[in-house]
Amino acid sequence: MDVAALLDLYRQNGLKIATAESCTGGLIAATLTAVPGSSDVFERGWVTYSNAAKSENLGVPPDLIADKGAVSSEVAEAMARGVLHRAQADVAVSVTGIAGPGGGSAEKPVGLVFIGLARKDGWSQVERCEFPGTRDDVRRRAVARALAHLATAIE
Repeated sequence: MDVAALLDLYRQNGLKIATAESCTGGLIAATLTAVPGSSDVFERGWVTYSNAAKSENLGVPPDLIADKGAVSSEVAEAMARGVLHRAQADVAVSVTGIAGPGGGSAEKPVGLVFIGLARKDGWSQVERCEFPGTRDDVRRRAVARALAHLATAIE
């Protein structure tokens, strides 16, 4: 599904989207807002690159980040849920990961990305992805996967 069709799907259902991004640095929001007329669907977005930003802007507990790591399913879910508490949106998507080329480990390799989704009705899910390639490849693939998840979140 292309981005215009995704926005139309949300528009037809009277729903709004908000985003919380770490490793994608705002690319999801930029992709959504590149489409004319997106303002009636895209509510707002946060780039919470640092751990402090995740906590201060989205309410992710610092203890959760310390225990599980910023790149974890638990933090991705907390980011998405935090968005819904702070935005006038119906669906939130979050992304946290290691785009590289450095920063990876055996446990959390470069290319590891968690994509979180949450809806106002309480439903949520997180997908663990491992994307190959360069930093740009990882970020681009994470954006594409997040957009695909937004489509399925309301189907």
